[in-house]
Amino acid sequence: MAILDITVIPLDGRSSGFSDFVAGLQELLAGSGCSYRLHDMGTTVEGSASELFALAGRLHEEAFGTGARRVYTVMKIDDRRDRQVRLGDKIASVQAKIADSRE
Repeated sequence: MAILDITVIPLDGRSSGFSDFVAGLQELLAGSGCSYRLHDMGTTVEGSASELFALAGRLHEEAFGTGARRVYTVMKIDDRRDRQVRLGDKIASVQAKIADSRE
C-alpha cells in the first residue's frame, strides 16, 4: 500500500478561491475506489503505487477539463513494501510518541 499527497492548482487567472475546483476533484476521487482525506493544503490518498500514479494523472488532466490552460501539480508518494500503511497511521505513530514522552 502506498500513500499519495497531491495538490492540483489551475493557473488560469481565476479568482483566488479554489473550493469549487477542489470539490470537483473530490468527486473524481470518490469514484476512484481509493480511500482519501482532504486537508487544508491538498489531499492524501491510499492505494497501490500504480493506482496512485494513474489517479494523479487523472486529477491533473481534470484541471485542463475545467478550462485551465496551465496546471501546477505537486505530489509526494510514500510506497512502503515492508508492511501495510494506511491513512492516519503516521499521525497515530507521532501522537503515540508524544503521549509516551509525557508520561
